[in-house]
Amino acid sequence: MTASVDPMLRQQFLGGMSNAACTVNVVTTDGVAGRAGVTVSAMSSVSADTAKPTLLVCVHQRSQAAEAIRKNGVFCVNVLRDDQSYISDTFAGRFKGEFDDKFDCAEWSVQTTGAPRVVDPLVAFDCRLVHHDRVGTHYVFYGQVEDIFVAESGSPLIYANRAYGVASRIEAVPTAKARQESAVGTLSIGCLHAVGPYILPQLISRLQGDHGALDLRLVEGDQRRIQESLLTRECELALVYDLDLAEGLRRERLTELTPYVLLAEGHALAHRSELTPHDLADEPMVLLNAAPSREYYLSIMRNAGVEPKVAFRSASFEMVRGLVGHGLGYALLATKPAAAMTYDGRAVVARPLAVDATSSPVVLAYRADGELSALAQHFARLCRDVFATD
Repeated sequence: MTASVDPMLRQQFLGGMSNAACTVNVVTTDGVAGRAGVTVSAMSSVSADTAKPTLLVCVHQRSQAAEAIRKNGVFCVNVLRDDQSYISDTFAGRFKGEFDDKFDCAEWSVQTTGAPRVVDPLVAFDCRLVHHDRVGTHYVFYGQVEDIFVAESGSPLIYANRAYGVASRIEAVPTAKARQESAVGTLSIGCLHAVGPYILPQLISRLQGDHGALDLRLVEGDQRRIQESLLTRECELALVYDLDLAEGLRRERLTELTPYVLLAEGHALAHRSELTPHDLADEPMVLLNAAPSREYYLSIMRNAGVEPKVAFRSASFEMVRGLVGHGLGYALLATKPAAAMTYDGRAVVARPLAVDATSSPVVLAYRADGELSALAQHFARLCRDVFATD
């Protein structure tokens, strides 16, 4: 006879567990029962001292993945990076209708068992199912680890307080007294990686000049990464594009960036005073492969009736410039560095893009449900001053 559930204790348990931070994992499987996957937070090491290491994951009994794992006998635990929350959301069912197949949200590979592995997770544990139990509404799957993928760099995506977050290193101090004596103003600033290097150093220099030594923490990444850092309070305010920002964020428009064409100095089109998408139709494109820049630049070409020939993709702004500098293609960009030279010394030229395209508005964004600290307010004033004089 099944014991009755204590509803009050259940709610207290769920509330308490919501404060227990954990990594975000997508568990996938493939085999005779087909391909399936689901997002889980309940994943844990069992032992490293069995014949092969073992771990466990908990999957709801109603999930299609639960039955598929039982029948396939294999699964892969993809531990996501802090910029991969969209993969988590997709496999959690939050983006229904956007993909015919959830697996279309990422690129995939396989290891030993044949279970799908995200091409670039933080870590992936490729497992054979050795045992499973049914506990309440969930299956507990025990996996024997057959193979492991570990990224060379990256940070884990964390879930706590019913929101995504990131792991931030806390530097140790020798004594509590030393921490008290060294206390300074603290400010965490987020910024798009394509914008930060060309504005943040100036702003930080002026801020430090006004306040002296400060504990400044920078969060850099693409639009999705920076927005999440605001929503989880990892940073207090940020410089981002005014594109698809969450309703809980306020924004102040600072400037607008106009798209332009970047070419190698000796490119056949470099002599033109301006270019149209049709001028670039037969040229290879080097795409800045970071949201929302990727979608923005592709849409500019497609809205003009041109399907771009993407030859290279990179999430690094400077890598894109470097590839262009070596004559490997053109790029559409919005941020324009002061120096017309790549990291490895190649000359590049910028030409206006003659197209009726929406500009990229850069805004100062922060949460709407609280007051900015005095230091953050000062930083906001500096932003307004700097962009007002551009």
